[in-house]
Amino acid sequence: MLTEVKKRYSEGAQTVQPDLCCPVDYDRALLDILPQEIIDKDYGCGDPSRYVREGDVVLDLGSGGGKICYLAAQLVGGRGRVIGVDMNDDMLALARKYQAEMATRLDGDRVVFHKGYIQDLALDVTAMEQFLKQHPVSSAADLERLQQWQVEQRRTAPLIADNSVDLVISNCVLNLVDDAQKTQLLREIHRVLKPGGRVAISDIVSDEPVPEPLKQDGELWSGCIAGAFQEEAFLEAFKAAGFLAVGYDQWEASPWRVIEGIEFRSATLTAIKGEDTPCLDYGHAVIYRGPYAVSLIHI
Repeated sequence: MLTEVKKRYSEGAQTVQPDLCCPVDYDRALLDILPQEIIDKDYGCGDPSRYVREGDVVLDLGSGGGKICYLAAQLVGGRGRVIGVDMNDDMLALARKYQAEMATRLDGDRVVFHKGYIQDLALDVTAMEQFLKQHPVSSAADLERLQQWQVEQRRTAPLIADNSVDLVISNCVLNLVDDAQKTQLLREIHRVLKPGGRVAISDIVSDEPVPEPLKQDGELWSGCIAGAFQEEAFLEAFKAAGFLAVGYDQWEASPWRVIEGIEFRSATLTAIKGEDTPCLDYGHAVIYRGPYAVSLIHI
């Protein structure tokens, strides 16, 4: 499905693809300084920028043409930074096309765009492509050399370092990742967040598990449908990855699409990475005796 996704979003970088997005109300004041081309060629289902705080280091997964990054850049202020990660060359070109212009409008260059896979945020894909130009893969030995280089690059020069980000956001992109890699994706989000860091993910969720025949439909997958998390499974996946306070902060009552009786709707999941402090439980207890019934609370 990766080829289908790249093709669909490359087309979206060239001409507007209305089927790739849901109607979303963004802050009009923040949109005013954005180039119209970036606004027109943005494909999302929510507004995770509303969770940005002044001074944040923000990581946007699947940053596309850069719209959410440039919205967030206005909110983080001069002390903050915004990092966009995307795998699509055409979308990266669109985002970077206006980078100098936006730096002038923002009175500071606080946005950077990297080519990378959101399920492997340590791998610098641009550096890997440069390595491959010098060391093409044409044998098993070449492949082993590449894999060894990847391990070393992730260890010594990760694209996004451990514990380096205050807020991870994404707008209708996690559903494009292959199901087999979604667990790794959530582990990567957890890895790059600072202790106490936050998550705000706008995505499409389904009220029932998506059956395999729909998952094999390339158009539905690239259209943010077939790869959608089931709504309860989305929450449980973040809990299993170690996140706290996992819940839906935004939830569209009306589905965006209904296919074979399955409702697909936009929702925004929020969560927090724990502070990474030790839990010192020595069996202490406090007893409260009233005015209500006696209760025993362990602390």
